[in-house]
Amino acid sequence: MFAGQVLLENLALRQQLVMLKRRHPRLSLGLLDKLFWVIARRVWSGWKRALLVVTPETVVRWHRAGFRMYWKLISRVRRQVGRKQTPKEIRELIFQMVAENPTWGAPRIHGELRMLGFDLSQRTISRWMKRAPRGTDRAKRWLAFLRNHREAIAAMDFFTVPTITFGVLYCFFIISHDRRRILHVNVTKHPTSGWIIQQLREAFPFEASHKYLIFDRDQKFGFEVIAAVKHLTAGFVL
Repeated sequence: MFAGQVLLENLALRQQLVMLKRRHPRLSLGLLDKLFWVIARRVWSGWKRALLVVTPETVVRWHRAGFRMYWKLISRVRRQVGRKQTPKEIRELIFQMVAENPTWGAPRIHGELRMLGFDLSQRTISRWMKRAPRGTDRAKRWLAFLRNHREAIAAMDFFTVPTITFGVLYCFFIISHDRRRILHVNVTKHPTSGWIIQQLREAFPFEASHKYLIFDRDQKFGFEVIAAVKHLTAGFVL
């Protein structure tokens, strides 16, 4: 008998809620109403069956909004932990010193900043020095080096030529940078380290007039070639 009364009472309450919803299609729910259903969703597995005024998706959306609001408030009042953030003004000053003084290390920049009144550890300065932009400045310094020492620079490299029998010939050349003058050229099918070393000896049989010899990181220019360049003459500096 008691179960039947509870069933009839629930049915009557649901019918009245349907009437209320039909009369007021858009209900105005307060914060406590939303909090009640958010908690009910967490502790009651059958909460969806008793929900009439809004859809279950709406309750889920309330829960997610409350979650975001909670962590937003926490992040505002939370005290800062870890190392103190370096101000942007000091970071830009470190980048400027690195760009204008490429030979300065972290100890020198640390001393300069202390004289300017900035108390920063040398380790922090070293960390920001590694993040300094070096793109266009490095290219400009390299271009200035080529222009200032072009009379003393030579370069060596390979280019390939396909043959009519589908083979490949490797053309080796050494060029002077100042007037683009070819100093030595030869062709081979097998560019070994010994063959390259012999070409260097033929190109520079006596004391070389060039101080710098530039070449890329091709595997053909291995350790034997680098050692031969170093010991070929004291005039070469890699």
